[in-house]
Amino acid sequence: MSPLLHVSGLRKSYTEGDATREVLKGISCEIMQGELIVLLGRSGSGKSTFLNMISGMDAPSSGSIQFDQTELTALSDTERTLFRRHAIGIIFQSFNLIPTLTVAENVLLPIELAGAGSKEDRDTALKVLEEVGLADRHESFPDRLSGGEQQRVAIARALAHEPRLILADEPTGNLDAKTADLVMDILERLVHDDNRTMLIATHDRDIIRLADRVFLLQEGHLTETSKADALARS
Repeated sequence: MSPLLHVSGLRKSYTEGDATREVLKGISCEIMQGELIVLLGRSGSGKSTFLNMISGMDAPSSGSIQFDQTELTALSDTERTLFRRHAIGIIFQSFNLIPTLTVAENVLLPIELAGAGSKEDRDTALKVLEEVGLADRHESFPDRLSGGEQQRVAIARALAHEPRLILADEPTGNLDAKTADLVMDILERLVHDDNRTMLIATHDRDIIRLADRVFLLQEGHLTETSKADALARS
Protein backbone atom coordinates (compact mmCIF):
# COMPACT_ATOMS: atom_id res chain seq x y z
CA MET A 1 0.00 0.00 0.00
CA SER A 2 1.41 3.38 -1.01
CA PRO A 3 1.48 6.16 1.60
CA LEU A 4 -0.99 9.03 1.56
CA LEU A 5 1.84 11.35 2.54
CA HIS A 6 5.53 10.91 1.78
CA VAL A 7 7.97 13.49 3.20
CA SER A 8 11.62 13.31 2.18
CA GLY A 9 14.60 15.45 3.21
CA LEU A 10 12.45 18.36 4.38
CA ARG A 11 14.39 21.43 5.49
CA LYS A 12 13.27 24.85 6.66
CA SER A 13 15.49 27.77 7.60
CA TYR A 14 14.70 31.28 8.79
CA THR A 15 16.91 34.36 8.69
CA GLU A 16 17.03 36.22 12.00
CA GLY A 17 19.15 39.36 11.69
CA ASP A 18 22.54 38.25 10.43
CA ALA A 19 22.01 34.64 11.47
CA THR A 20 20.23 31.74 9.80
CA ARG A 21 18.30 29.29 12.00
CA GLU A 22 17.51 25.86 10.60
CA VAL A 23 14.31 24.58 12.19
CA LEU A 24 13.82 21.39 10.16
CA LYS A 25 17.00 19.51 9.25
CA GLY A 26 16.18 17.07 6.49
CA ILE A 27 13.28 15.16 8.03
CA SER A 28 11.53 12.24 6.34
CA CYS A 29 8.43 10.15 7.11
CA GLU A 30 5.50 8.31 5.59
CA ILE A 31 1.86 8.41 6.71
CA MET A 32 -0.63 5.82 5.51
CA GLN A 33 -4.35 6.30 4.83
CA GLY A 34 -6.43 5.92 8.01
CA GLU A 35 -3.60 6.48 10.49
CA LEU A 36 -3.73 8.72 13.56
CA ILE A 37 -0.22 10.10 14.00
CA VAL A 38 0.84 12.09 17.06
CA LEU A 39 3.67 14.62 16.71
CA LEU A 40 5.62 15.43 19.87
CA GLY A 41 8.24 18.07 20.55
CA ARG A 42 9.07 20.89 22.90
CA SER A 43 7.78 24.40 22.31
CA GLY A 44 9.86 25.89 19.52
CA SER A 45 10.94 22.50 18.17
CA GLY A 46 9.28 23.12 14.80
CA LYS A 47 6.00 21.20 15.14
CA SER A 48 3.87 24.06 13.81
CA THR A 49 6.43 24.71 11.08
CA PHE A 50 6.18 21.07 10.02
CA LEU A 51 2.38 21.22 9.92
CA ASN A 52 2.54 24.44 7.91
CA MET A 53 4.82 22.74 5.37
CA ILE A 54 2.45 19.79 4.97
CA SER A 55 -0.61 22.03 4.69
CA GLY A 56 1.04 24.13 2.02
CA MET A 57 0.68 27.33 4.03
CA ASP A 58 4.46 27.69 3.94
CA ALA A 59 7.08 26.37 1.51
CA PRO A 60 10.12 24.38 2.67
CA SER A 61 13.66 25.55 1.99
CA SER A 62 14.28 22.19 0.32
CA GLY A 63 12.97 18.64 0.28
CA SER A 64 9.87 16.88 -1.01
CA ILE A 65 6.28 16.58 0.21
CA GLN A 66 4.25 14.17 -1.87
CA PHE A 67 0.53 13.95 -1.13
CA ASP A 68 -0.68 10.81 -2.89
CA GLN A 69 0.27 11.60 -6.51
CA THR A 70 0.73 15.36 -6.01
CA GLU A 71 4.15 16.88 -5.32
CA LEU A 72 3.25 19.85 -3.12
CA THR A 73 6.68 21.44 -3.31
CA ALA A 74 6.32 21.73 -7.10
CA LEU A 75 3.15 23.84 -6.79
CA SER A 76 2.93 27.62 -6.73
CA ASP A 77 1.52 29.45 -3.70
CA THR A 78 -1.87 29.72 -5.42
CA GLU A 79 -1.85 26.07 -6.46
CA ARG A 80 -1.00 24.97 -2.90
CA THR A 81 -3.87 27.07 -1.56
CA LEU A 82 -6.33 25.51 -3.99
CA PHE A 83 -5.03 22.02 -3.21
CA ARG A 84 -5.37 22.62 0.56
CA ARG A 85 -8.98 23.78 0.14
CA HIS A 86 -9.89 20.44 -1.40
CA ALA A 87 -7.63 17.90 0.31
CA ILE A 88 -6.63 19.14 3.78
CA GLY A 89 -8.57 20.17 6.90
CA ILE A 90 -6.90 22.15 9.70
CA ILE A 91 -7.85 22.38 13.38
CA PHE A 92 -6.16 25.19 15.32
CA GLN A 93 -5.59 25.42 19.07
CA SER A 94 -7.10 28.93 19.08
CA PHE A 95 -10.16 27.81 17.04
CA ASN A 96 -9.78 30.64 14.44
CA LEU A 97 -13.52 31.00 13.92
CA ILE A 98 -14.75 34.15 12.17
CA PRO A 99 -16.76 36.09 14.79
CA THR A 100 -19.08 37.81 12.30
CA LEU A 101 -20.26 34.50 10.81
CA THR A 102 -22.72 32.10 12.39
CA VAL A 103 -21.67 28.59 13.34
CA ALA A 104 -23.18 27.18 10.14
CA GLU A 105 -21.52 29.88 8.03
CA ASN A 106 -18.13 29.13 9.61
CA VAL A 107 -18.52 25.45 8.79
CA LEU A 108 -19.73 26.21 5.27
CA LEU A 109 -16.79 28.54 4.54
CA PRO A 110 -14.28 25.85 3.37
CA ILE A 111 -16.89 24.45 0.99
CA GLU A 112 -17.52 27.90 -0.47
CA LEU A 113 -13.79 28.58 -0.78
CA ALA A 114 -13.48 25.31 -2.70
CA GLY A 115 -15.98 26.66 -5.23
CA ALA A 116 -19.25 25.24 -3.93
CA GLY A 117 -21.97 26.55 -1.61
CA SER A 118 -25.30 25.12 -2.76
CA LYS A 119 -28.33 24.14 -0.69
CA GLU A 120 -26.91 20.61 -0.61
CA ASP A 121 -23.63 21.96 0.77
CA ARG A 122 -25.45 23.76 3.57
CA ASP A 123 -27.19 20.49 4.38
CA THR A 124 -23.73 18.87 4.52
CA ALA A 125 -22.54 21.57 6.95
CA LEU A 126 -25.54 20.94 9.21
CA LYS A 127 -24.91 17.19 9.06
CA VAL A 128 -21.29 17.65 10.14
CA LEU A 129 -22.45 19.90 12.98
CA GLU A 130 -24.79 17.12 14.03
CA GLU A 131 -21.82 14.73 14.12
CA VAL A 132 -20.08 16.96 16.68
CA GLY A 133 -23.29 17.52 18.65
CA LEU A 134 -23.94 21.15 17.72
CA ALA A 135 -26.70 21.07 15.12
CA ASP A 136 -28.93 23.07 17.47
CA ARG A 137 -26.38 25.91 17.63
CA HIS A 138 -26.04 26.47 13.88
CA GLU A 139 -27.49 30.00 14.02
CA SER A 140 -25.37 31.08 17.01
CA PHE A 141 -22.27 33.25 16.75
CA PRO A 142 -18.91 32.02 18.09
CA ASP A 143 -18.87 34.42 21.05
CA ARG A 144 -22.01 32.70 22.37
CA LEU A 145 -20.24 29.34 22.57
CA SER A 146 -17.97 27.85 25.20
CA GLY A 147 -14.36 27.01 24.35
CA GLY A 148 -15.23 23.36 23.89
CA GLU A 149 -18.15 24.19 21.62
CA GLN A 150 -15.95 26.49 19.53
CA GLN A 151 -13.40 23.71 19.11
CA ARG A 152 -16.13 21.31 18.02
CA VAL A 153 -17.22 23.88 15.42
CA ALA A 154 -13.58 24.10 14.31
CA ILE A 155 -13.53 20.31 13.90
CA ALA A 156 -16.76 20.44 11.89
CA ARG A 157 -15.29 23.17 9.69
CA ALA A 158 -12.17 21.03 9.08
CA LEU A 159 -14.38 18.13 7.98
CA ALA A 160 -16.98 19.96 5.91
CA HIS A 161 -15.18 19.64 2.56
CA GLU A 162 -14.35 15.97 3.26
CA PRO A 163 -10.54 16.32 3.27
CA ARG A 164 -8.29 13.30 2.97
CA LEU A 165 -5.88 14.60 5.64
CA ILE A 166 -6.65 16.49 8.84
CA LEU A 167 -3.92 18.46 10.63
CA ALA A 168 -4.47 19.48 14.25
CA ASP A 169 -2.20 21.76 16.29
CA GLU A 170 -2.75 21.19 20.05
CA PRO A 171 -6.54 20.75 19.56
CA THR A 172 -7.20 20.24 23.28
CA GLY A 173 -4.62 22.74 24.55
CA ASN A 174 -7.15 25.43 25.56
CA LEU A 175 -9.77 23.07 26.99
CA ASP A 176 -10.54 21.73 30.44
CA ALA A 177 -10.11 17.99 31.03
CA LYS A 178 -13.78 17.06 30.62
CA THR A 179 -14.19 19.04 27.39
CA ALA A 180 -10.86 17.73 26.08
CA ASP A 181 -12.16 14.17 26.58
CA LEU A 182 -15.23 14.99 24.48
CA VAL A 183 -13.13 16.48 21.70
CA MET A 184 -10.77 13.50 21.88
CA ASP A 185 -13.69 11.08 21.46
CA ILE A 186 -14.76 12.96 18.33
CA LEU A 187 -11.24 12.84 16.88
CA GLU A 188 -10.93 9.11 17.57
CA ARG A 189 -14.25 8.40 15.85
CA LEU A 190 -13.23 10.42 12.81
CA VAL A 191 -10.07 8.41 12.29
CA HIS A 192 -10.97 4.89 13.29
CA ASP A 193 -14.65 4.82 12.25
CA ASP A 194 -14.54 7.09 9.17
CA ASN A 195 -11.04 6.06 7.98
CA ARG A 196 -9.74 9.62 8.12
CA THR A 197 -6.02 10.33 8.27
CA MET A 198 -4.91 12.70 11.01
CA LEU A 199 -1.63 14.25 12.17
CA ILE A 200 -1.92 15.84 15.62
CA ALA A 201 0.70 17.95 17.38
CA THR A 202 -0.11 17.46 21.06
CA HIS A 203 1.11 16.70 24.57
CA ASP A 204 -2.27 15.31 25.63
CA ARG A 205 -1.61 11.86 27.12
CA ASP A 206 -5.08 10.62 26.17
CA ILE A 207 -4.53 11.48 22.51
CA ILE A 208 -1.10 9.81 22.61
CA ARG A 209 -2.77 6.62 23.84
CA LEU A 210 -5.04 6.65 20.77
CA ALA A 211 -2.19 7.08 18.29
CA ASP A 212 -1.29 4.45 15.72
CA ARG A 213 2.24 5.85 15.66
CA VAL A 214 4.16 8.63 17.44
CA PHE A 215 6.81 10.92 15.93
CA LEU A 216 9.24 13.01 17.99
CA LEU A 217 10.63 16.26 16.60
CA GLN A 218 13.81 17.20 18.42
CA GLU A 219 16.61 19.58 17.43
CA GLY A 220 15.31 19.65 13.88
CA HIS A 221 15.23 15.88 13.43
CA LEU A 222 12.18 13.59 13.27
CA THR A 223 12.22 10.07 14.72
CA GLU A 224 9.52 7.51 15.44
CA THR A 225 9.12 6.53 19.07
CA SER A 226 6.98 4.08 21.03
CA LYS A 227 3.82 5.12 22.84
CA ALA A 228 5.42 4.03 26.12
CA ASP A 229 8.35 6.42 25.60
CA ALA A 230 5.96 9.15 24.42
CA LEU A 231 3.82 8.83 27.55
CA ALA A 232 6.94 8.93 29.72
CA ARG A 233 7.92 12.22 28.07
CA SER A 234 4.50 13.85 28.39
